[in-house]
Parts: sequence; structure tokens; C-alpha cells
Amino acid sequence: MRRMNIGVQLYTLRDQLAEDFEGTLRHVAGLGYEGVEFFHYGDIPANRMKELLDELGLKAIGCHIQLSSLKDNLQAEIDYLKTIGSKYAICPWLPEELRSVEAWQQHFVDLAEIGKACTAQGIELLYHNHDFEFSTKIDGQAVFEALFERVPAEDLKVEMDIGWVQFSGIDSVSYIQKYAGRLPLLHLKDFLKESRDPNKSIDTVELGEGSLPLEQIIQAASDSQVDWIIVEQDSCTNPPLESVETSMNWLKKHYLNNF
Repeated sequence: MRRMNIGVQLYTLRDQLAEDFEGTLRHVAGLGYEGVEFFHYGDIPANRMKELLDELGLKAIGCHIQLSSLKDNLQAEIDYLKTIGSKYAICPWLPEELRSVEAWQQHFVDLAEIGKACTAQGIELLYHNHDFEFSTKIDGQAVFEALFERVPAEDLKVEMDIGWVQFSGIDSVSYIQKYAGRLPLLHLKDFLKESRDPNKSIDTVELGEGSLPLEQIIQAASDSQVDWIIVEQDSCTNPPLESVETSMNWLKKHYLNNF
């Protein structure tokens, strides 16, 4: 098996970041994570963020950037990413009012243009899924698949959230294989088949505590040229810092100890 890097999506630790951004990064580094994926920068200037990451031995994987900012503030987003040594700009989410078939037709155009502009400056644009990309269809095809057929691979790549893929009723391993070579980042998210909370659509848990075939997924990711496995837990029953530590310990035992 090929050795992949291990990171964490900082959204899991959003409350801790709000209290102490730098201290949270220090804690993450101490747990053994090799990189972090941002969803905001805590108003920390890019040069200072680069210094902090270098000090902690953390790599900046990329950042989740809302489509509105990708459209209206793209150069500033690219400049920040380049300063902190990251090459991935990720569109993470679309609000409900932008999920119609008509809206998606425009997203195909917009993401192609944004991706081309990113590529020209050495940044790779990725799209991160939830579940709604599989329920909306265009000509009988899920918009997730239509998106990656209509936008050239050199201008748009996949950040697959494997938890949401399996939650949507799709076989996780075969879907990783389907996008081999276009899938640099994989969100490793475990969840319970039966939610403990009727208000939650997906009940996320620490790695190894849920229903995903994690070891098969990791093998498929390795075979499919994934560069980063990224731990994410949308909500945590336990304290979030404990949750990401539990998930890292699972990865050490079931994956990293093989190297």
C-alpha cells in the first residue's frame, strides 16, 4: 500500500478555533496530523499563518471556499493559498437555493471558468460533495457525475467525502475507483447507520465507530492515487479534540503502523 498523508478538516474543531485558533493548530500538530484543511483563516494574515504552520510542521492542504468568494474574490483567495504553500481551492457547499437543475447548469459554466483561472496560477480547483449532488439529476444523471463530465479534468478535480457518498447509498470503494487519478483529497468520515438523533441526517462518529469499511476504503484510496486522507466529523458527541485524537489513533493502529 502507498503511504498517503493524514490531515484534518478544521471545521470539526470550529468551536475550539473560535476560542484559540493558534492553540488549536498546536494541539492538532501534537496529535500527529501532518496537515490541515482550512475553512477560514481566523483573520490571521497569510505570512503569519505560513510562519505558524512551518513552526508546527503542518502543511496547508487547502481551503474550503464558498462559491460566492471563488467568483468575487478569487485572486485574493489564490494569493493566500500560494503564500501558505497550498495548491488546493475547494468549493465545499452550495446553499439550498442554488441546487436546482437550472442553477447547476450555471455552476458548470462558473466552475469551469474558475478552474481555468486557478490552473493558470498553479492552483487546483476541487469540488467537495455532500448528499444533494446525488439526488438532483440532469438528463437522468446525478449532477455530481455531470459536473465532472462537463468540466475538464485539468480544471476541476474531486474532493470526495466518502461518508456522504455511502450515506447516499453508493458503494464507497467503487466510487473511489471511478475517480482514480482525479481524486487528490479524500474526506474519511464515519457514521452510524441508524442516527441517534432524529434531527440529524447523518450521525458522524470517530473513525472505526461507524458503518464504513474503512480499511477497504483506505486501500482503494491508495490504489487510486489519493494524496491526502482528511479526517472530518461534522458533529461530535465527545469533545472535538478528543474525537480527532481517537480518529488519529485508529489511523495509527490500522494504517500508519504498516509503514
